[in-house]
Amino acid sequence: MKRVDPPIIVEETYNKPIDTVWRAIIEPVQMRKWFFDNIPDFKPEVGFEIEFDVEAGGRVFPHQWKITKVESGKLIEYNWKYGGYEGDAYVTFELTPEENATLLRLTNIVVEDFQDDIPEFKRESCIGGWNYFIKERLKKYLD
Repeated sequence: MKRVDPPIIVEETYNKPIDTVWRAIIEPVQMRKWFFDNIPDFKPEVGFEIEFDVEAGGRVFPHQWKITKVESGKLIEYNWKYGGYEGDAYVTFELTPEENATLLRLTNIVVEDFQDDIPEFKRESCIGGWNYFIKERLKKYLD
C-alpha cells in the first residue's frame, strides 16, 4: 500500500439500526466475534491506544491502533500501524442511517508507504481483508 494509491473504500448496508452497528464496531466483546478475536480491550475515546499481535503468512504483525477521532454513534477513526514494519495509515468507520438500516463506509488512507516485500501489505491484500471483515464477517455477525 502506497501514499499515491487512492483510498480503499468498502461499503455495506446492514439491516440493523445504527446503534446496533455502532456497538458492534466499538465494544470489545462484539469486536472479538467478527474482527480480531484477541483484541484485549477497546475504548472509543480519542487518544486510546492498543497493541495486539496477529499471525499471518508465517509472520507476526503487531497491530498498533490509536483512536484519533470519534463522533459517538457516527464515526471512529484509528491510526493503524504494524510495530517493527514501515507504513502508516488511517482507517475510518462511518455510519449513516438509512430506512430501517445502516450504511457503513470504511475508508483506509495510507500516509506512509508500507513495505513492498510483504504480501500482506499489498493493496490487493488490504482490499480483500476489508471486504472479508465488512462484507462477510460483520454482515454475518449482525444477521
